[in-house]
Amino acid sequence: MPAEPATARRGRPPQTREQAEEVRARIVFATAEVFTRHGSRGLSVAQIIEQAGLARPTFYRYFANAAEPLHAVLTASNEGLVGGIRAALTGTDQPVELGIRLIDAYLDWARGHGAMLRPLFAELHDPASPVSAYRERALDDIRALVRETFTALGRPVPAPLDIDAALHVCEYLVYRISAGAAPGTEPDAETVAAARITMIRVLLTTLGTRADLTYALELPGLFPA
Repeated sequence: MPAEPATARRGRPPQTREQAEEVRARIVFATAEVFTRHGSRGLSVAQIIEQAGLARPTFYRYFANAAEPLHAVLTASNEGLVGGIRAALTGTDQPVELGIRLIDAYLDWARGHGAMLRPLFAELHDPASPVSAYRERALDDIRALVRETFTALGRPVPAPLDIDAALHVCEYLVYRISAGAAPGTEPDAETVAAARITMIRVLLTTLGTRADLTYALELPGLFPA
């Protein structure tokens, strides 16, 4: 018998790699939007696909459950924070300048998250939330970067409690300025500027030396006259 002619495969044509990456990014972005509104406990596949405008089978082609794209969101957040601080701690060997650059990197990271900072900070200390575990990883990476930078500069490495005090105060101040803003709006510039000065002062007094403080006292606007 003659072979039957091959029939065209029905259904959607195979995706290119670029198309697949675009759909995956769309799901991750939709997850961030749902997380921003409802936090990790309110996250579900149904809400994600509704936000993304995709069918359920499309979602499961890329992720097994709602937690997986949330992990992608949190991983990108951590990489942005740690990567920004790593970049800030290079390019100068002036300790006070390094501290100021670290603070600015932290604030730039916070600014890039917008309204998503609210659920992030709300779940930082909740052991049941994946946010808590990612926070600890980020803090571990930042602690290591600070120790490496001080060692490379030939400076005494700060005590673990001093590093934690500086990081936790900065974290708290970023939380305060984000929580104080009206929903859907950015914190006002004056509030952010005041918080930045406070963060720099705390960093100098917990991680700096007497020489650093003497130098910082000459910088305009950093300490009251």
